[in-house]
Amino acid sequence: MPRSSRSPGDPGAPLEDVAHNPRPRRIVQRGRNTSRMVEDTSSNMTWFTCFACSLRTQAQQVLFNTCRCKLLCQKLMEKTGILLLCAFGFWMFSIHLPSKMKVWQDDSINGPLQSLRLYQEKVRHHSGEIQDLRGSMNLLIAKLQEMEAMSDEQKVAQKIMKMIHGDYIEKPDFALKSTGASIDFEHTSATYNHEKAHSYWNWIQLWNYAQPPDVILEPSVTPGNCWAFEGNRGQVTIQLAQKVYLSNLTLQHIPKTISPSGSLDTAPKDFVIYGMEGSPKEEVFLGAFQFQPESIIQMFPLQNQPARAFGAVKVKISSNWGNPAFTCLYRVRVHGSVAPPGEQPHQNPYPERD
Repeated sequence: MPRSSRSPGDPGAPLEDVAHNPRPRRIVQRGRNTSRMVEDTSSNMTWFTCFACSLRTQAQQVLFNTCRCKLLCQKLMEKTGILLLCAFGFWMFSIHLPSKMKVWQDDSINGPLQSLRLYQEKVRHHSGEIQDLRGSMNLLIAKLQEMEAMSDEQKVAQKIMKMIHGDYIEKPDFALKSTGASIDFEHTSATYNHEKAHSYWNWIQLWNYAQPPDVILEPSVTPGNCWAFEGNRGQVTIQLAQKVYLSNLTLQHIPKTISPSGSLDTAPKDFVIYGMEGSPKEEVFLGAFQFQPESIIQMFPLQNQPARAFGAVKVKISSNWGNPAFTCLYRVRVHGSVAPPGEQPHQNPYPERD
């Protein structure tokens, strides 16, 4: 019987062939060993693969964690840098800001404060003016009420004239310099010579501020505009422009409220009036009087009986109100008439006002 073409290890070979041939058994055994080795190798490969995958996973995890740490460090560094920049900027701002704030405060606060002070000064000044005006208005209202209470028109006119002219005297003044009266220097005391009344330049006297005696013949009565003589005794002789039948004499002094010294101690006190006529001049006693400086204008009646006309009048002062250095005369007025008093009635030289 011919041999089959099948190999001994062929599964389809008959069993008897296999049983009678020992070589195939070895082959089969070797195949089994090989498959077993393959299986072991496969198991070993599987374990190694799992180990490698685990290592790779751990490496990836470590790498991921490392990258994450780097990213976190990078962000932390960025934020730290930003924080440092902010701190530096705040420090620079805090250094330079106070000076600029001070300048701004000076410009923005001092300007309005200065304007407020100026406004307060203006308000205070205007308040004072308003108070003065209110006081003047009250005085004017009081005077108007007094005038309204007066029923006689003549008294109202007289009140108005006295308000306008504080030294109003309803008598002609024959001692006015403008009408021709003058000073008889021969029978008049010397003017008080005070150093403060002189002006010098290099020990050279330029002019003298002291007023001459004829200032008492002028109507201007202001502080310092007077004739002064040394001590408390002196005299002045007034030459009239024509002979006058004398009736009264008026003395005037400044009020205490406008006196530079605040007192009236330079005002004359006791004095005597003489009428003078003839050559040599005869002195006729016309009266002795006392001037009270509280009444700035005082008229004194002369004892000219029987009536006589005189061309000059002497005022002889024997005392003043306390100043030992000098005495001041501001104004002297002489009243009377050109004609004898019994020949014509007395007429008011000033026209009446409607």
